This record gives sequence, C-alpha cells and structure tokens, in this order.
Amino acid sequence: MEGRERYPVNVRYMPDFRTDFGALGRLLVPALGGQRQIALNQLAKIEAVSEPAMIRDEDGLLTGYVYVDVADRDPGSYVAEASDMLRDVLELPVGYALTWTGQYEAMARVKKRLTMVVPLTLFLIFLLLYMNTKSLTKTMIVALAVPFSAVGAVWLLYFLGYNMSIAVWVGLIALLGVDAETGVFMLLYLDLAYEDAKQAGRLRSLAELRQAIMNGAVKRLRPKFMTVATMALGLIPIMWSTGTGADVMKRIAAPMIGGILTSFILELVVYPAIYETWKWNFEVKKQLPEPALSDSDPA
Repeated sequence: MEGRERYPVNVRYMPDFRTDFGALGRLLVPALGGQRQIALNQLAKIEAVSEPAMIRDEDGLLTGYVYVDVADRDPGSYVAEASDMLRDVLELPVGYALTWTGQYEAMARVKKRLTMVVPLTLFLIFLLLYMNTKSLTKTMIVALAVPFSAVGAVWLLYFLGYNMSIAVWVGLIALLGVDAETGVFMLLYLDLAYEDAKQAGRLRSLAELRQAIMNGAVKRLRPKFMTVATMALGLIPIMWSTGTGADVMKRIAAPMIGGILTSFILELVVYPAIYETWKWNFEVKKQLPEPALSDSDPA
C-alpha cells in the first residue's frame, strides 16, 4: 500500500482558447491514438469554481484552514462561545471534523500543564515555609499573602484590560515566591521583638505584647519599603516598553506590580494583628496570673 498518492494534472491553454466557456468547450481532445477528435465539453463539465489556494494535509487527511483574528478577548472564551454557536448552526457531513488550533491549542496545552505546575508550586512553597519556620501556624500566616497579593494583581490586570494568559500565570507564580520571602522576613522581625520583650519581662499584659509587636513591625517598615520600591522601579518601566516581546513582558510584570503593593499593606497591617492574636491567646495569656489577666483582658 502506497497510501493516498497524488498525481497533479495541469493544462493551460492559450488566452485565445480560454476567453469564454464556449470556446474552451469546443477544443478538440485527441482520442484512440489520434484517430478521433472529441470536443472538451463532451468529456467534462466546464464551470468556474472557487477552490483553496493550497491543499494541506494533517494526519493523512485533507485540511482546510479558516483564520480568525481574535481581538480584545482571550482565545479560550472565544473558542467556547464559537463552538456552541457552530454546534447549533453547522451540520458537518460524514467524514468531516472541526478542530480549533493555533494559539488556542497552545493555550490549552499549557493550561493542562499548569494544572500540575501551580499546585506543585504551592505545595513546595508550603513545604519550604514549614521547614523554615518549624510552625504550621507561621506557615499559614505567611500563606495569607497569597489571597491578599492576588487582590492587587487581579485589580491591576482588570484596570489594564489584560486577559488571563500564560504570561499572566508566570507573573502570578513569581509573585507567590516574592510574597513568601517577604512574609518570612516579617515574621522574623516579629519573633525577634517578641523574644526580646519576653526575656526583658515586658509581656505582662496585652498592651505590652502589642507594643513589642509594634516595635518589630516598625523595624520591618524600611526593608519592606525598599523591597517594594526596588521591584516597582525595576518592573514599572516594562509597562511602557515597546517592540518585540513587550506584550508578553507587560503581562508578566503587571500581576507582580499589583500584587506586591497589596502585600505591602498586608504585611504591615494584617500580619502584626494576626500575630498578636495568636501569641496572646495561645502563649502569653496562658502564662499570666489571674489578677494580671483580669486587668489586661476584662473580657
């Protein structure tokens, strides 16, 4: 078996013979070794039809391409809507099939891969945080940066009109690592301030615990601000870049810029409050005598 073989047949007559269908149909074609002459219109039906400029082959089947330029929306939602519409109005003959390819196919392939990469990344971040802090509570506190940073990332993406894409997911994954790193530093400063106050005997009430935590958070203010400023100064110019690859780089940088701003507020405002609640209810409160506890915490 040779498969489906192709034998091209091209016949091109002089312009005088192809000016109209009548003249073309009266052309004589030799037959029986030149013993007879048969008019072309007796051998074939002559008509003008529109054919594809090129015949393509995919997986051993003839293929025709319809190019679609999708603007102002992501390919995934367009393909989903178009597939539903074609399913209702288009009835394919037997042996025909409809397949979406191009950027959508690449996006679907990477999306399938991200369903494994993103959970694995989150698991590794949790594992490394736990190995660093040796505390499940501290690990969960640092993990709070994920939803808070995602808020800023999503809002900036919405403001810029960016759709979810592979580049955006890359930026979000990079943002998770940065937030985990800065969150660990914040907890380190809070732990140092807490231990200093504990050794000095300045944890006799909720007010003293709060003052110790405030001292630790204030020490983290300048390093955190420098971290945010450095990232902003490095990434914001990308948003005004032009040229090859600029669109991809903008979608990587956008979630990182928006996310680092909201995580900055989270670590300076929310982290200390959660840390205070945890230390007071599970450590300091249990070590205080009853009279001191009643004075500091009437509730």
